[in-house]
Amino acid sequence: MKQVNGEKLLASLGDDVNKLRGRLTPDAPMDRVTWFQAGGLAELMFQPHDVDDLVTFLQILPEDVPLTVVGVGSNLLVRDGGIPGVVLRLSAKGFGGVDLVGDNRIKAGAICPDKHIAAMAMDNGIGGFAFYYGIPGSIGGALRMNAGANGGETAGRVVEVHAVDRKGGTHVFSTAEMGYSYRHSSVPAEMIFTHAVFEGYPEERAKIRAEMDAVRQHRETVQPIKEKTGGSTFKNPEGHSAWKLIDEAGCRGLVSGGAQMSSLHCNFMINIGYASGYDLEYLGETIRQRVFEHSDIKLEWEIKRLGIFMPGREVRPFQGMTSE
Repeated sequence: MKQVNGEKLLASLGDDVNKLRGRLTPDAPMDRVTWFQAGGLAELMFQPHDVDDLVTFLQILPEDVPLTVVGVGSNLLVRDGGIPGVVLRLSAKGFGGVDLVGDNRIKAGAICPDKHIAAMAMDNGIGGFAFYYGIPGSIGGALRMNAGANGGETAGRVVEVHAVDRKGGTHVFSTAEMGYSYRHSSVPAEMIFTHAVFEGYPEERAKIRAEMDAVRQHRETVQPIKEKTGGSTFKNPEGHSAWKLIDEAGCRGLVSGGAQMSSLHCNFMINIGYASGYDLEYLGETIRQRVFEHSDIKLEWEIKRLGIFMPGREVRPFQGMTSE
C-alpha cells in the first residue's frame, strides 16, 4: 500500500522547480538506495546538480515540508511506510570529488566514498587516512557521526566542514565547532554538509599501502562485506564491544523474518534475501532487549532509521529500552 504521494508534493512546489538543474523523482523507491535493499518510498527525492542548485531548491522548499538527507545508504534502515516530504540525495557529479588542496590537505565532497579519500592520500604519500579504507560509506555520513575504525576517526583529520542550512544559507565549521564525540557531532541536524577539508602528514606510500591492506584483510576476514548489510548495527557501549555483548546474549545468527544477525560478525545485521524494514528493525530491538536482559546494558543504534511504519507493522522499543 502506497503511503506517500510524490506527484502531489511536486505539484505544490509550483513553477519554481523549473529553475532547478537537478533530478526530482516522485515516489522514489528507497530499497534501491539503501545497502539493506529494503524499505518504502521517498515521497519526493531531489538530487541537486551542485551546491548552487541545492541552495536554489532549499529557497524554494516550504519550511513545513520535511527534509531528510541521505548519502550512499550504507548505514540506513528505511521503514516500510516510506519517508514523507523530500529526501535529499547528493549526486556524485556535484558532490563526489576528491582533490589535493595544499601540503597534506585533501578536499572531499560529501558523497565521496570514504575509501576514495584513503586512496587519494596513499597515492600522494599522506598518512592518517588508512582507517577510511575500511568504512563503507561517504564523507558526509563520516562527518555527521565522526566515523572511525582501526584506531582512527574523522575528528582527528578534518580541518573545516562546509554546509548549507535549511533556508539555503552557507556555513563553515571548524573541527572544534563540529562538537565531536564518539560517533556523534553536535552540529544542528538541519545542516547539510557539502564538502570538507582534511589534513594528514607525510608518510611513505609503502607504509600506507600496508596499513590499507591490513584494514582490507581484517574486513574480509571478520565482516560479512558481500552481504546486504548496513555495517555496524549498534554503537560500542563505553568499556564494552557491542558484538561481544550480542554474542554473550546468544544472539549470533539470530533470525527474524528475512533479517539475520550475521554469524560471521554478530554486530552486523543482514538481509538474507527478502527482509522488510520491519524485519530488520524488529530484529534490532529484539537484540537490544536480550542484551539488556543478559548484561543490563542498553545498546544504542548506530544505524540510522528513517521514515514511518506501515499501519499495523509498528516496531516499538522493548520494555526497559529507551527510544534512541
